[in-house]
Amino acid sequence: MALKSTDLNPHVVALAGGVGGAKLAHGLARILPSGHLTVIVNTGDDFAHRGLHISPDLDTVMYTLGEIANPKTGWGLDGDTFQNFEMMEHYGVAPWFRLGDRDLATHFVRTEGLKNGQTLTQVTQQLSKALGIQQSILPATDDSCATVLDTQEYGRLEFQEYFVKFRWQPTVVGISYKGEGEARVTDAALESIAHADLVVICPSNPLLSVEPILRLRGMREAIQARRVPCVALSPLIDGKAVKGPAAKLMGELNLDASVIGIATYYAGLIDGLVIDTADGDAVAELRKVAPALSLYVTQTLMETIEDRERLAGEILKWDIGGD
Repeated sequence: MALKSTDLNPHVVALAGGVGGAKLAHGLARILPSGHLTVIVNTGDDFAHRGLHISPDLDTVMYTLGEIANPKTGWGLDGDTFQNFEMMEHYGVAPWFRLGDRDLATHFVRTEGLKNGQTLTQVTQQLSKALGIQQSILPATDDSCATVLDTQEYGRLEFQEYFVKFRWQPTVVGISYKGEGEARVTDAALESIAHADLVVICPSNPLLSVEPILRLRGMREAIQARRVPCVALSPLIDGKAVKGPAAKLMGELNLDASVIGIATYYAGLIDGLVIDTADGDAVAELRKVAPALSLYVTQTLMETIEDRERLAGEILKWDIGGD
Protein backbone atom coordinates (compact mmCIF):
# COMPACT_ATOMS: atom_id res chain seq x y z
CA MET A 1 0.00 0.00 0.00
CA ALA A 2 2.96 2.31 -0.37
CA LEU A 3 2.75 5.50 -2.39
CA LYS A 4 5.66 4.88 -4.73
CA SER A 5 8.25 7.56 -5.32
CA THR A 6 7.48 7.22 -9.04
CA ASP A 7 4.01 8.66 -8.41
CA LEU A 8 5.25 12.20 -8.97
CA ASN A 9 1.82 13.76 -9.37
CA PRO A 10 -0.61 11.76 -7.24
CA HIS A 11 -4.23 12.67 -6.68
CA VAL A 12 -4.49 13.52 -3.00
CA VAL A 13 -7.49 13.85 -0.72
CA ALA A 14 -6.95 15.81 2.48
CA LEU A 15 -9.37 15.87 5.41
CA ALA A 16 -9.12 19.22 7.16
CA GLY A 17 -10.60 21.45 9.80
CA GLY A 18 -9.54 25.03 10.35
CA VAL A 19 -6.17 26.73 10.76
CA GLY A 20 -3.86 23.74 11.30
CA GLY A 21 -5.48 21.67 8.58
CA ALA A 22 -5.51 24.60 6.19
CA LYS A 23 -1.75 25.05 6.54
CA LEU A 24 -0.92 21.53 5.35
CA ALA A 25 -3.62 21.72 2.68
CA HIS A 26 -2.00 24.94 1.48
CA GLY A 27 1.39 23.26 1.24
CA LEU A 28 -0.11 20.39 -0.75
CA ALA A 29 -1.99 22.81 -3.00
CA ARG A 30 1.18 24.73 -3.83
CA ILE A 31 3.27 21.72 -4.85
CA LEU A 32 0.66 19.54 -6.57
CA PRO A 33 -0.49 20.25 -10.12
CA SER A 34 -3.82 21.98 -10.56
CA GLY A 35 -6.72 19.61 -9.97
CA HIS A 36 -4.67 17.01 -8.08
CA LEU A 37 -5.80 17.98 -4.57
CA THR A 38 -9.24 17.74 -3.03
CA VAL A 39 -9.69 19.13 0.47
CA ILE A 40 -12.71 17.68 2.26
CA VAL A 41 -13.57 20.13 5.00
CA ASN A 42 -15.34 19.80 8.33
CA THR A 43 -18.77 21.42 8.54
CA GLY A 44 -19.53 20.39 12.12
CA ASP A 45 -18.98 23.94 13.33
CA ASP A 46 -21.26 25.53 10.71
CA PHE A 47 -24.01 27.61 12.27
CA ALA A 48 -26.59 30.32 11.62
CA HIS A 49 -25.61 33.76 12.89
CA ARG A 50 -27.89 36.77 12.44
CA GLY A 51 -29.58 35.08 9.51
CA LEU A 52 -26.34 34.12 7.78
CA HIS A 53 -24.98 30.62 7.14
CA ILE A 54 -21.44 30.63 8.53
CA SER A 55 -18.97 27.88 7.57
CA PRO A 56 -15.83 28.77 9.56
CA ASP A 57 -13.60 25.88 8.48
CA LEU A 58 -14.59 26.10 4.83
CA ASP A 59 -13.81 29.81 4.89
CA THR A 60 -10.45 29.28 6.57
CA VAL A 61 -9.44 26.68 3.98
CA MET A 62 -10.71 28.84 1.10
CA TYR A 63 -8.96 31.97 2.30
CA THR A 64 -5.74 30.06 2.99
CA LEU A 65 -5.61 28.34 -0.40
CA GLY A 66 -6.64 31.62 -2.01
CA GLU A 67 -3.72 33.21 -0.15
CA ILE A 68 -5.84 35.99 1.31
CA ALA A 69 -6.09 34.73 4.91
CA ASN A 70 -4.96 36.85 7.83
CA PRO A 71 -1.40 35.60 8.42
CA LYS A 72 -1.44 36.56 12.10
CA THR A 73 -4.56 34.66 13.10
CA GLY A 74 -4.76 32.04 10.35
CA TRP A 75 -8.47 32.80 9.92
CA GLY A 76 -10.39 35.71 8.46
CA LEU A 77 -9.20 37.94 5.64
CA ASP A 78 -5.90 39.76 5.55
CA GLY A 79 -6.45 43.48 6.10
CA ASP A 80 -10.14 43.11 6.87
CA THR A 81 -11.90 45.77 8.92
CA PHE A 82 -14.71 45.50 11.47
CA GLN A 83 -16.73 48.65 10.98
CA ASN A 84 -19.98 46.66 10.98
CA PHE A 85 -19.07 45.34 14.43
CA GLU A 86 -18.19 48.82 15.66
CA MET A 87 -21.53 50.17 14.41
CA MET A 88 -23.39 47.36 16.16
CA GLU A 89 -21.63 48.30 19.37
CA HIS A 90 -22.72 51.88 18.74
CA TYR A 91 -26.31 50.60 18.63
CA GLY A 92 -25.77 48.90 21.97
CA VAL A 93 -25.36 45.39 20.56
CA ALA A 94 -22.12 43.57 21.33
CA PRO A 95 -22.09 40.27 19.40
CA TRP A 96 -19.65 37.67 20.69
CA PHE A 97 -18.96 36.42 17.15
CA ARG A 98 -17.27 39.03 15.00
CA LEU A 99 -17.42 39.07 11.21
CA GLY A 100 -15.12 41.23 9.12
CA ASP A 101 -16.54 43.66 6.59
CA ARG A 102 -15.14 41.84 3.54
CA ASP A 103 -15.75 38.47 5.17
CA LEU A 104 -19.45 39.33 5.30
CA ALA A 105 -19.60 39.16 1.51
CA THR A 106 -18.71 35.45 1.64
CA HIS A 107 -21.56 34.77 4.05
CA PHE A 108 -24.03 36.85 2.05
CA VAL A 109 -23.24 34.93 -1.15
CA ARG A 110 -23.34 31.56 0.60
CA THR A 111 -26.61 32.26 2.39
CA GLU A 112 -28.29 33.59 -0.75
CA GLY A 113 -27.11 30.59 -2.76
CA LEU A 114 -28.45 28.13 -0.20
CA LYS A 115 -31.78 29.96 -0.06
CA ASN A 116 -31.98 29.75 -3.85
CA GLY A 117 -31.61 25.98 -3.81
CA GLN A 118 -27.87 25.52 -4.30
CA THR A 119 -26.10 22.92 -2.20
CA LEU A 120 -23.23 23.85 0.09
CA THR A 121 -20.95 22.00 -2.34
CA GLN A 122 -22.13 24.12 -5.26
CA VAL A 123 -21.78 27.39 -3.35
CA THR A 124 -18.30 26.41 -2.14
CA GLN A 125 -17.21 25.63 -5.69
CA GLN A 126 -18.56 29.00 -6.83
CA LEU A 127 -16.70 30.88 -4.10
CA SER A 128 -13.47 28.93 -4.65
CA LYS A 129 -13.53 29.62 -8.38
CA ALA A 130 -14.04 33.34 -7.75
CA LEU A 131 -10.99 33.30 -5.46
CA GLY A 132 -8.87 31.73 -8.20
CA ILE A 133 -8.26 28.49 -6.30
CA GLN A 134 -6.88 25.79 -8.61
CA GLN A 135 -7.63 22.83 -6.34
CA SER A 136 -10.97 21.43 -5.17
CA ILE A 137 -12.47 22.38 -1.81
CA LEU A 138 -15.52 20.38 -0.75
CA PRO A 139 -17.71 20.40 2.34
CA ALA A 140 -17.80 16.92 3.84
CA THR A 141 -21.60 17.00 3.72
CA ASP A 142 -24.43 19.09 2.33
CA ASP A 143 -26.52 18.03 5.32
CA SER A 144 -26.47 19.38 8.85
CA CYS A 145 -24.35 17.51 11.39
CA ALA A 146 -23.44 19.93 14.17
CA THR A 147 -20.83 19.33 16.84
CA VAL A 148 -22.27 19.77 20.34
CA LEU A 149 -20.27 19.77 23.57
CA ASP A 150 -21.50 18.85 27.03
CA THR A 151 -19.66 20.95 29.59
CA GLN A 152 -19.34 20.84 33.34
CA GLU A 153 -19.96 24.55 33.80
CA TYR A 154 -22.62 25.46 31.21
CA GLY A 155 -24.27 22.23 30.18
CA ARG A 156 -24.75 21.68 26.44
CA LEU A 157 -23.05 24.20 24.15
CA GLU A 158 -23.08 24.59 20.39
CA PHE A 159 -19.57 24.49 18.96
CA GLN A 160 -19.12 28.22 18.40
CA GLU A 161 -20.43 29.01 21.87
CA TYR A 162 -17.77 26.73 23.33
CA PHE A 163 -14.99 27.76 20.99
CA VAL A 164 -15.54 31.49 20.54
CA LYS A 165 -17.94 32.78 23.20
CA PHE A 166 -16.29 30.87 26.06
CA ARG A 167 -12.88 30.59 24.36
CA TRP A 168 -12.79 26.79 24.87
CA GLN A 169 -12.28 27.16 28.60
CA PRO A 170 -15.25 25.06 29.88
CA THR A 171 -14.51 21.50 30.94
CA VAL A 172 -15.89 19.08 28.36
CA VAL A 173 -17.47 15.86 29.58
CA GLY A 174 -18.89 14.65 26.28
CA ILE A 175 -19.17 15.40 22.57
CA SER A 176 -22.02 14.51 20.24
CA TYR A 177 -22.79 15.18 16.60
CA LYS A 178 -26.36 16.37 16.01
CA GLY A 179 -27.50 14.75 12.79
CA GLU A 180 -25.18 11.75 13.04
CA GLY A 181 -26.71 8.73 11.34
CA GLU A 182 -28.68 10.88 8.94
CA ALA A 183 -26.09 13.23 7.47
CA ARG A 184 -24.15 11.60 4.65
CA VAL A 185 -20.97 12.31 2.78
CA THR A 186 -21.48 14.15 -0.50
CA ASP A 187 -21.18 12.27 -3.77
CA ALA A 188 -18.39 14.66 -4.78
CA ALA A 189 -16.39 13.78 -1.67
CA LEU A 190 -16.91 10.05 -2.20
CA GLU A 191 -15.85 10.33 -5.83
CA SER A 192 -12.65 12.15 -4.88
CA ILE A 193 -11.77 9.41 -2.39
CA ALA A 194 -12.49 6.71 -4.98
CA HIS A 195 -9.93 8.27 -7.34
CA ALA A 196 -7.32 9.19 -4.72
CA ASP A 197 -3.77 7.85 -4.64
CA LEU A 198 -3.30 9.08 -1.07
CA VAL A 199 -5.55 10.23 1.77
CA VAL A 200 -4.06 12.67 4.27
CA ILE A 201 -5.62 13.55 7.61
CA CYS A 202 -4.37 17.06 8.29
CA PRO A 203 -3.21 18.17 11.77
CA SER A 204 -6.68 19.31 12.77
CA ASN A 205 -8.33 18.62 16.11
CA PRO A 206 -9.22 14.88 16.04
CA LEU A 207 -12.38 15.34 18.11
CA LEU A 208 -13.71 18.64 16.81
CA SER A 209 -12.54 18.76 13.20
CA VAL A 210 -11.80 15.25 11.93
CA GLU A 211 -14.33 13.16 13.85
CA PRO A 212 -17.31 15.16 12.51
CA ILE A 213 -16.12 14.17 9.02
CA LEU A 214 -15.56 10.52 9.90
CA ARG A 215 -18.98 10.24 11.58
CA LEU A 216 -20.80 11.01 8.34
CA ARG A 217 -22.54 8.07 6.71
CA GLY A 218 -20.19 6.44 4.24
CA MET A 219 -17.00 8.34 5.02
CA ARG A 220 -14.98 5.91 7.14
CA GLU A 221 -16.05 3.00 4.94
CA ALA A 222 -15.00 4.86 1.79
CA ILE A 223 -11.52 5.50 3.18
CA GLN A 224 -11.09 1.95 4.43
CA ALA A 225 -12.28 0.51 1.11
CA ARG A 226 -9.48 2.23 -0.80
CA ARG A 227 -6.33 0.20 -1.36
CA VAL A 228 -4.17 3.30 -1.08
CA PRO A 229 -2.39 4.71 1.97
CA CYS A 230 -4.10 6.91 4.51
CA VAL A 231 -1.73 8.94 6.68
CA ALA A 232 -2.21 11.43 9.48
CA LEU A 233 -0.06 14.31 10.65
CA SER A 234 -0.17 14.52 14.44
CA PRO A 235 -1.71 17.78 15.69
CA LEU A 236 0.27 17.40 18.91
CA ILE A 237 3.93 18.20 19.48
CA ASP A 238 5.36 16.95 22.76
CA GLY A 239 1.85 16.54 24.14
CA LYS A 240 0.74 20.06 23.30
CA ALA A 241 -1.49 21.42 20.55
CA VAL A 242 0.10 23.99 18.27
CA LYS A 243 -3.19 25.89 18.39
CA GLY A 244 -6.54 25.24 20.01
CA PRO A 245 -7.93 22.80 22.58
CA ALA A 246 -6.94 19.38 21.16
CA ALA A 247 -4.67 18.36 24.06
CA LYS A 248 -7.02 19.87 26.67
CA LEU A 249 -10.02 18.05 25.23
CA MET A 250 -8.26 14.72 24.97
CA GLY A 251 -7.23 14.95 28.61
CA GLU A 252 -10.74 15.88 29.75
CA LEU A 253 -12.19 12.90 27.88
CA ASN A 254 -9.59 10.50 29.33
CA LEU A 255 -7.70 10.10 26.07
CA ASP A 256 -3.92 10.06 25.94
CA ALA A 257 -2.86 13.54 24.80
CA SER A 258 0.26 12.39 23.00
CA VAL A 259 1.31 10.89 19.69
CA ILE A 260 0.52 7.50 21.25
CA GLY A 261 -3.03 8.73 21.80
CA ILE A 262 -3.24 10.02 18.23
CA ALA A 263 -2.08 6.66 16.85
CA THR A 264 -4.62 4.87 19.02
CA TYR A 265 -7.41 7.26 18.07
CA TYR A 266 -6.90 6.69 14.34
CA ALA A 267 -6.24 2.94 14.69
CA GLY A 268 -7.83 0.92 11.90
CA LEU A 269 -7.98 3.94 9.62
CA ILE A 270 -4.42 5.13 9.01
CA ASP A 271 -1.41 3.33 7.59
CA GLY A 272 1.12 5.99 8.54
CA LEU A 273 1.64 8.69 11.15
CA VAL A 274 3.87 11.74 10.82
CA ILE A 275 5.21 13.04 14.13
CA ASP A 276 7.51 15.85 15.18
CA THR A 277 11.16 15.37 16.08
CA ALA A 278 10.22 16.45 19.62
CA ASP A 279 8.32 13.15 19.87
CA GLY A 280 11.15 11.03 18.50
CA ASP A 281 11.52 9.29 21.85
CA ALA A 282 8.01 7.88 21.44
CA VAL A 283 8.88 5.84 18.34
CA ALA A 284 9.78 2.69 20.28
CA GLU A 285 6.51 2.81 22.23
CA LEU A 286 4.55 3.53 19.04
CA ARG A 287 6.01 0.43 17.43
CA LYS A 288 4.75 -1.61 20.38
CA VAL A 289 1.28 -0.04 20.40
CA ALA A 290 0.84 -0.03 16.61
CA PRO A 291 3.40 -2.40 15.04
CA ALA A 292 1.84 -2.19 11.57
CA LEU A 293 1.85 1.62 11.53
CA SER A 294 4.49 3.33 9.41
CA LEU A 295 6.16 6.27 11.15
CA TYR A 296 7.83 9.37 9.80
CA VAL A 297 9.67 11.78 12.08
CA THR A 298 10.34 15.34 10.92
CA GLN A 299 9.87 19.00 11.82
CA THR A 300 6.09 19.44 11.72
CA LEU A 301 5.66 23.02 12.93
CA MET A 302 4.50 25.10 9.96
CA GLU A 303 5.49 28.69 10.69
CA THR A 304 6.15 29.75 7.10
CA ILE A 305 4.85 28.92 3.63
CA GLU A 306 8.17 27.21 2.99
CA ASP A 307 7.52 24.97 6.01
CA ARG A 308 4.14 24.02 4.57
CA GLU A 309 5.62 23.14 1.18
CA ARG A 310 8.52 21.21 2.70
CA LEU A 311 6.28 19.13 4.95
CA ALA A 312 3.79 18.46 2.17
CA GLY A 313 6.64 17.40 -0.10
CA GLU A 314 8.07 15.03 2.50
CA ILE A 315 4.69 13.36 2.94
CA LEU A 316 4.28 12.90 -0.82
CA LYS A 317 7.79 11.42 -1.15
CA TRP A 318 7.41 9.14 1.85
CA ASP A 319 7.44 5.46 0.87
CA ILE A 320 4.68 4.50 3.28
CA GLY A 321 5.14 0.95 4.41
CA GLY A 322 8.80 1.02 3.45
CA ASP A 323 10.07 1.72 6.95
